[in-house]
Amino acid sequence: MTASLEITVGDITRLQVDAIVNAANESLLGGGGVDGAIHRAAGPELLAECRTLGRCPTGEARITRGYRLPARHVIHCVGPVWHGGGRGEDELLAGCYCAALRLAQENGCAGIAFPAISTGIYRFPPDRAAGIAVATVKEMLPEAPAVRRVIFCCFDEAMAERYRAEMGDASQPSPGKT
Repeated sequence: MTASLEITVGDITRLQVDAIVNAANESLLGGGGVDGAIHRAAGPELLAECRTLGRCPTGEARITRGYRLPARHVIHCVGPVWHGGGRGEDELLAGCYCAALRLAQENGCAGIAFPAISTGIYRFPPDRAAGIAVATVKEMLPEAPAVRRVIFCCFDEAMAERYRAEMGDASQPSPGKT
């Protein structure tokens, strides 16, 4: 049985899955966008645990508890800042998805939700990011058999359309807002 891949538009902090992925910065101490929203929803305990982890290099991931979130875990991925594509940005972004799925597997997470890593303030081109996300997840899933469900949680319908196009589901509507 293969894992299901889903696309939704909504608030990743409300998803009931084993792990949500945080588009974090290297300090892991919170920030804007998805990172700030996850830290606010999880409560101060998340920040306290993140302080014990030290830094996280770009392209890697760290896992914490979810605290006040419906998700049991938060997997913090540090995506690359876009500098035009000549500084290994694609490989670093793919590394985030690989690292997150490895941590999900190691921690028995059957369901994981990803935001569109690096597409906000880090300015990674959204079409390119969606392609890397879908291709990397599909490639990595055989190495993460515990993962049965992957959700690409998009912040708007335009981003969801990019993921649908990459998955070959351009006609499939989102399951709905979360």
